[in-house]
Amino acid sequence: MPVSGAEPRLLRYVALGDSQTEGLGDGDDVSGLRGWADRLAERLAGHNPGLRYANLAVRGRLAGEVRAGQLAPALALRPDLVTVVAGVNDLLRPRFDADEVTGHLEAMFAALTAEGARVATLTFPDIARVIPLARPLGSRVTALNDGIRRAARRHGVVVAETGHHPVVADPRLWSPDRLHASPLGHQRIAAAMAHALALPGSDDTWMLALPPPVAPLPAGWRAAAAEFRWAAGYLGPWLGRRLRGHSSGDGRTAKRPHLLAVESPTGSAGL
Repeated sequence: MPVSGAEPRLLRYVALGDSQTEGLGDGDDVSGLRGWADRLAERLAGHNPGLRYANLAVRGRLAGEVRAGQLAPALALRPDLVTVVAGVNDLLRPRFDADEVTGHLEAMFAALTAEGARVATLTFPDIARVIPLARPLGSRVTALNDGIRRAARRHGVVVAETGHHPVVADPRLWSPDRLHASPLGHQRIAAAMAHALALPGSDDTWMLALPPPVAPLPAGWRAAAAEFRWAAGYLGPWLGRRLRGHSSGDGRTAKRPHLLAVESPTGSAGL
């Protein structure tokens, strides 16, 4: 039994979401994906011996699909802690309704907290800071983040405010597709979640700027050429899948559907 005033020990952590929670950008489908949720689980296990962790996230899922496909399995696992992160796939679609998306998120917050789980989520950065061509989507990000905050307040959900800090626009925190975090980005997200949850040893250093890059960032025509290469290599294929009605998650299932013990990877210092 925990001593009086101490936080109860966590035994079961379940992560719900889409590609970011699945871990895209941090590893690959051959060697395995890690991602911020895995990294957070490792942190949690360091202070909660015997912690078991499940990750139900699947890439490409909309918020409503996360609710429909992941909420019931998550509840069945009787989690102590749940992270719910979804909505970016929705705001990238032509038809986006912030109230509808946050309604799905709030339904998950309500169901999970009603069963006694502690729930955490996060806010999203304006993707125009990473993808200049996405500037028209800025108002959507603001509306989604505002809805997340309101829903979280109503249900006592912890919010990691990752959206507005200058460091989130550093290209080194993003994978080449600019839609998924790099390993360093996933590390920062895990640290932000740990800080929001007030885990022992966590602090706000995840907000700090990275050291200056060794090579200067492209400017002028070089920057324009980089934008064209990105559009051809990533935006074009993404739009093609949308037009064909396909998703990157078609035929995929959760990478870790069952509660399993957490093993710290080699070289996990600095998580």
